[in-house]
Amino acid sequence: MKHYLLAIISTILSVVTVYASNVKGQVFDEKGNPLQFASVVVKGTTKGTTANQLGKFTLELGAGTYTLVCQHVGYQAKEQVIKVGKEDIEIIFTLSEQSYDLKGVEVKAGGEDPAYGIIRKAIEKRSFYRDEIKRFETEVYIKGQLQLRDFPKKFLGQTVDFEDGDSSKRKMIFLSETLAKYSVEEGNKSKVEVLSTRVSGQSDGFGFSSPQVISFYDNNISLGSGLNPRGFISPIAQGALNYYKYKFEGSFYENGIEISKIKVIPRRKYEPLFSGYINIVEDQWRIHSLQLSLLKEQQMQFLDTLIIEQLYVPATKGWVVKSQVIYPSGKILGFEFFGSFVQVYDKYNLNPSFTKKTFDNTVLKFADSSNKRPKAFWDTIRPLELSEEEMRDYKKKDSLEQVQKDPKYLDSLDKRINKVRLTGLLLTGETFIKRKSRESFSIPPVFDMINYNLVEGWVFNAAFTYSKRFTENGRRALVVEPVVRYGTGNSRLNGYLRTSYSYGKKYANNISFSAGSRVFQFNNGNPILPRINSYYTLLENQNFAKLYEAGFFRGSYSGGVGKGVTMNGFIEYQDRRPLTNLTNPKVWRTRANKSFTENYPVEIPGAAPLSQHQALSVGVGFNWQPAAKYIEYPERKVNIGSKYPTISGNLTLGLPDILGSDVSYARWRLRVSDNLNLKLAGRFNYRITIGGFLNSDQVFLPDYQHFLGNQTSFASSYLNSFQLLPYYTMSNTDKFYSTAHVEYHLNGFLTNKIPGFKRLNWFIVTGANTLQLSSNRYYREVFIGLENIFKIIRIDWIQGYQSGGIRMNGIRFSTSGLLTGGDE
Repeated sequence: MKHYLLAIISTILSVVTVYASNVKGQVFDEKGNPLQFASVVVKGTTKGTTANQLGKFTLELGAGTYTLVCQHVGYQAKEQVIKVGKEDIEIIFTLSEQSYDLKGVEVKAGGEDPAYGIIRKAIEKRSFYRDEIKRFETEVYIKGQLQLRDFPKKFLGQTVDFEDGDSSKRKMIFLSETLAKYSVEEGNKSKVEVLSTRVSGQSDGFGFSSPQVISFYDNNISLGSGLNPRGFISPIAQGALNYYKYKFEGSFYENGIEISKIKVIPRRKYEPLFSGYINIVEDQWRIHSLQLSLLKEQQMQFLDTLIIEQLYVPATKGWVVKSQVIYPSGKILGFEFFGSFVQVYDKYNLNPSFTKKTFDNTVLKFADSSNKRPKAFWDTIRPLELSEEEMRDYKKKDSLEQVQKDPKYLDSLDKRINKVRLTGLLLTGETFIKRKSRESFSIPPVFDMINYNLVEGWVFNAAFTYSKRFTENGRRALVVEPVVRYGTGNSRLNGYLRTSYSYGKKYANNISFSAGSRVFQFNNGNPILPRINSYYTLLENQNFAKLYEAGFFRGSYSGGVGKGVTMNGFIEYQDRRPLTNLTNPKVWRTRANKSFTENYPVEIPGAAPLSQHQALSVGVGFNWQPAAKYIEYPERKVNIGSKYPTISGNLTLGLPDILGSDVSYARWRLRVSDNLNLKLAGRFNYRITIGGFLNSDQVFLPDYQHFLGNQTSFASSYLNSFQLLPYYTMSNTDKFYSTAHVEYHLNGFLTNKIPGFKRLNWFIVTGANTLQLSSNRYYREVFIGLENIFKIIRIDWIQGYQSGGIRMNGIRFSTSGLLTGGDE
């Protein structure tokens, strides 16, 4: 009965002439179910709107007579004629499932399905349609929401509480809307100007604001490096027939145009491929619409499924995307989620007048007060009606936000959260927050505080952190870190204070100062972490960390100046004092074939124990990425990089005679690095460095040019170190040196074709590192390994070659966040 009533109402409304200024309505299927995200456009134009999750829509039109076309992927389009006057009207669209004509299509046994001929022609026209509309300007509305379907009661020992007073498992955890102007120019130029944005429960938030038009006319579809760094192969890519099978499902007519429905089927599992349906316009061989999905078995990371729906409409110079909806869903660590991200395009201008300033280095710009628009404003410009669930979420979270700003609430929340936990004290550290004043105080875990080395014995090293944010976004903030260190073996107490102040309305700037007494590694880049050194000292009889003590002060500055350039500089003074090994060190296990060495870099030819001296040094440097792009917020700009390599350089001078300084040298360095996306072939990273001493009149061991080596089983920073090189073997004062690090991540390329192994989703990684000194000494190493083991583990086998015919090999292990240290 419901079906017949809806059909009668729809028929009546389609022939009645109505006067209105706002057209409201709802879209159903034949069973009376709402069709979410159906498209409603004015026939012959790109003007229109999209229905919400309940099929409801609103469209504002000026006076006149219009034909509205309602479309949804998989359903027959339907038209209604209206005449707009002064009064609002409501209409209903009831769409029937698309019927497909297979008349005249006959596939003989062993013959080719007709779909292949259609796809071949679509592939031939792919590049033409990709570049058909070279420049345009459009208004885009973006709405994103993410919901939880289920979640654990506790996570990492903490009770999961969303502080919303709702104990139900299903809840909205993210909801945002954005209205923006999207401009595109030939030559891969684009710009998004956000006119208005809002986030539920965050009055100062900036929503999901950068529209991503997924063009299936591209060979490789990038959906973000997090889902699959290789990207995914389009069903009409060049060579797509090697990856997909196709089946002709039939054809249908829309506005006199024949459209063929093609089923897309991956030929193999564990390849980055789509499945689903793509509709191709006959004779034109362009995309009409599509509904494609990705599954975890198609090398998708973190999500279980991802569904993409797109609908194109004809415009004056071709066809344009009218709407795009992405449906993600998955389960991570017990949190089961799903969502939708819809983009509605309207007011296309295919002949825009751009100026030279339209496309500058800002690709995403938020207008002043873009996140301060009132509810009444959104009610007038929103092209897609909110569902009742979304309206409740806005109302609830906006009210909660006001409550949560109340000083009494903040005090009660701090009191409840700022509780000392045993696991926090021992393993993770504790942070105590005062939300009202934007202050926090952190203490490190005991696990990090207590270490052992051959010079100080058991070491208690506590670094406490106080921070104060002066602005909500944290751009202007103060950090103060007092550090206390005591060695039980040599009974020496050291301590220093480190402070930093960040600021800058347009570009980020930072000033830092530290002073006191501390223990340094001879390589101030800290090639080995204390806890790793503790293990090797106590259990392997190897004292890799070489240490000295110094009273010091250091001041530094870094700041962006625009156009991808960051400048930095420092001044540092050290009164260096030697430290010696303990006479009776502690060991937990004795190794017959290993012994401790003196507390200085004995590997350096001619090295001797450190004598007390003073060193004053200054340095300047820069970091530049040409054609860097920026996101511009009302109060700051953020550098997001560019497609070009990053170039950096610095000059460090050792200044004699000032404050008793004994050093005199000049050391320089120039570096080029990049991360190249090879799409299906993986990712290639490189880092090339040259440098040396312009003069080395008086250089002490800590001032040598050091390199990040590694003598442990735990990997050091892969693109910044040498995995088998002894820590100080290649330290030098040569006039020239060069290093090169290259690393190739296959990201599933090749391994996804190995039977059985491909199910593991482990990736091959390989590369090489080289170091050459002007004194003809060298070191080389090559490696091959597996990464993405259980998402976080990497294991490498390395073969090293050193001047003098020395060869070495070994295995290195790492997990995300666990490296042996080092900051060159």
